Amino acid sequence: MSRLKRPVAAPGRDLRVGFRHERGDGSAVVPQGLLKAARKSGQLNLSGRELSEGLKHLDCTSNCLKTIPSELASMESLELLYLRRNKLRFLPEFPSCLLLKELHVGENQIEMLGAEHLKHLKSIHVLDLRDNKLKSIPDEMTLLQALERLDLSNNDISSLPHTLGNLPRLQFLALEGNPLRTIRRELLNKGTQEVLKYLRSKIQGDTGNQNDIPIETAMTLPSQARVNMHSIATLKLLDYSEKQTAMIPDEVFDAVGSNIITSINFSKNHLNEIPKRIVELKAAVCDVNLSFNKLSCISAELCMLQKLTHLDIRNNLLASLPEEMEALMKLQTINLSFNRFKTFPSILYRLRTLETILLSNNQVGSVDPLQLKQMDKLATLDLQNNDLLHIPPELGNCVSLRTLLLEGNPFRIPRAAILAKGTDAVLEYLRDRIPT
Repeated sequence: MSRLKRPVAAPGRDLRVGFRHERGDGSAVVPQGLLKAARKSGQLNLSGRELSEGLKHLDCTSNCLKTIPSELASMESLELLYLRRNKLRFLPEFPSCLLLKELHVGENQIEMLGAEHLKHLKSIHVLDLRDNKLKSIPDEMTLLQALERLDLSNNDISSLPHTLGNLPRLQFLALEGNPLRTIRRELLNKGTQEVLKYLRSKIQGDTGNQNDIPIETAMTLPSQARVNMHSIATLKLLDYSEKQTAMIPDEVFDAVGSNIITSINFSKNHLNEIPKRIVELKAAVCDVNLSFNKLSCISAELCMLQKLTHLDIRNNLLASLPEEMEALMKLQTINLSFNRFKTFPSILYRLRTLETILLSNNQVGSVDPLQLKQMDKLATLDLQNNDLLHIPPELGNCVSLRTLLLEGNPFRIPRAAILAKGTDAVLEYLRDRIPT
């Protein structure tokens, strides 16, 4: 059991909260007594706790918070804020949180976004809005010029503002589970950059907006490899995509130098194996895109990227995943669509941090509902266009699922009419069929 200590304030110290939990991962949470009171009242009272000075990381996940107190909005040092799984109906305003880099408000009841909710988030890098009730995204989203990751999964969004394509640093855009009518599924399957390119192409007078798009600078190396140095230095992205190459030249990795890299994009090449030198970037890499290659196996080097949270390896030749992937203890999203899996990869059941599994367009014949139920963070499971002959009723007990996609399989039950009603209806139907 963790103990509660009063931290001794010291100049420059990362003072997380008035009390802190001593936990192995070094993160901080609000004291349990404070949260217990918040659950009862629906309010979080931070007054009188001298939290504003030095607070960088605040975790208020899984409570019944309906509003956020003004004291929180005045925490000038706050960098990471977790408000997942509460009852917020609006995105809070943070006029004083000018250093806020990550805001996680997934699994709430947020219905709308406006300029007033976004205008203060000038430093935001990660904005998690998944599993809410958003129907639209405002043009003011372009105020977030530092935004790198935007998760809009599992909302009610039918269209996107074209200006979203002009966010200069956006590298990851999650849209699964929305009734989008203006963007074809084939385009969504091609990934973030293709979606952004499409949105930019739809902007009227696109030439007038080109100043919003970063100018790509390239360095010509001895092998004539072209490396986007702007991406390396500014976006922390190592991009060597769409080169139609069977190997990544050493010069690409050499170009990194002393720069910190958080994202790798080697998609749309002819790679038969994962470059061994990828392990050199393990200190900070959290996002890897190896889609649209010719990979038939996952190497040990990839399994050493222990900070990896998002892995895209769709459109390859994979039929299995190695047990060594169990080391990826922070993995949240994996895209395995358009590969050659005949069985559900058993290693995925043991990656309990997974929130999204995309496994469409394979040949998977069955899933284990009992093991899936243990994955209590799994919110999106895409099994479209596989070879599922039978959907086990026990799958209905996987109550954490917000999006379950089963279309395009040869099973007869549930019928298409049930599938069309959405995930909640499908899960309820399956639960009703569990033998008693």
